[in-house]
Amino acid sequence: QVQLVESGGGLVQAGGSLRLSCAASGLAFDTATMGWFRQAPGKEREFVGGSSRSGGYTYYADSVKGRFTISRDGAESTLYLQMNSLKPEDTAVYYCAAARWASSSPSANVYNFWGQGTQVTVSS
Repeated sequence: QVQLVESGGGLVQAGGSLRLSCAASGLAFDTATMGWFRQAPGKEREFVGGSSRSGGYTYYADSVKGRFTISRDGAESTLYLQMNSLKPEDTAVYYCAAARWASSSPSANVYNFWGQGTQVTVSS
């Protein structure tokens, strides 16, 4: 059974930083394209960034480019999202997602495993 467990969310002031983690189990991590998504109240879930299976290719939504960085630790089967220069509009529930043997994609439809989400709140 595949499980994705996010952690690291919390309350931070604008301009601050947080690092989210996503611990994966039940799948071979090196076969999984991974992604981060977020959903703010009253809004659609949106793509934040993604990592290829090897971790050698990462890509981001324009809204977070230059501020957020994705990395992955294969030995720990963990995906990270380092978030710097946070803004109030980054406030959302952040979700980790995985897709086995898929090409990198910002489309939520590609991902068939999802975590439960972790809340990030940025105060102004």
